[in-house]
Amino acid sequence: MSELTPAAELMKLINGFWMTQAVYVAAKLGIAEQLAGGAKSAAELVEQISVSERPLHRLLRALASVGVFAERQDGRFELTPMANSLRADVPGSLKPMALMRGEWQYGAWSKLLHCITTGGSAFEKLFGQPMFDFLATDPQRGALFDAAMTSIHGRETQLLLDVYDFGAGNLVIDIGGGNGSLLSAILRKHSKLHGLLFDLPSVIERAKSNDALNDVRERLAFQSGSFFESVPANDGIFLMRHIIHDWNDEQSTTILKHCRSAMSVTSRLLIAEFVIPQGNEPFLGKWFDLAMLVGPGGQERTADEYSALLAASGLRMTRIVPTVSEISLVEAVRDDVET
Repeated sequence: MSELTPAAELMKLINGFWMTQAVYVAAKLGIAEQLAGGAKSAAELVEQISVSERPLHRLLRALASVGVFAERQDGRFELTPMANSLRADVPGSLKPMALMRGEWQYGAWSKLLHCITTGGSAFEKLFGQPMFDFLATDPQRGALFDAAMTSIHGRETQLLLDVYDFGAGNLVIDIGGGNGSLLSAILRKHSKLHGLLFDLPSVIERAKSNDALNDVRERLAFQSGSFFESVPANDGIFLMRHIIHDWNDEQSTTILKHCRSAMSVTSRLLIAEFVIPQGNEPFLGKWFDLAMLVGPGGQERTADEYSALLAASGLRMTRIVPTVSEISLVEAVRDDVET
């Protein structure tokens, strides 16, 4: 197969939203679940889902051409490894992400020009309120967000455990820890460690009902609050995964100053984020940087930007611990602590 011309490569990028919406519709209709028991034709599928047969066939045929589903000689469609990840009942399911990207996030990205011209949040422009306020008003929306974050960031968990010893202290506070998936994994690895999940009241209520936490519940405490007001005191580890990137420098400094106030001389602050490298090489964090601009109004940062942000908050960056993925751990201590 000949290589695509630069113009053809650009055309693939221009048409990218076609695939986003096609995958979203397949996820919304639950087609992957319908095919879990075996191949079916569009005519057979419409007996289970209320759609039009011919348009459904056309959707499946297009998705099959890029490896999502496969069309057999008899005209029936079957799961592929990619399509299997759209099933809600498989580990690491990407269905929540497909739904979130295809629904409200898709609309927000249509306002990217607003972000670039004004510096404001596209999400707030479209929906009239900040993203996290929007999520808090609807429990189902919030639960979808939690599940989507687990599906995309959950695979980072083991990589973080591989490169950092979280068991060196007695307590890990996961600030903005969502459904507790990361903190529970840390507690499973370190059997003598205790954890505190700290997040907004609506998020903590969802986390308390998360059955996936049952095996570590005896060592796990919950506390609700806002990191814009304060965070619980701790002599051990303060952990924030993909939290600081949600906020601009002023907001991030407020959060980090509250962490600084709650830290002792033995405390360590760990920020799990993309650290943007120099150069033109592909790096997922560069696209997440735009996603933060469009959504909550935050940003991804370089190593120098993290160092400056921490210094402005009374903290000192001690090191950046990379993983085998693009995620890293930025470690910091109080600025009056010698290391």
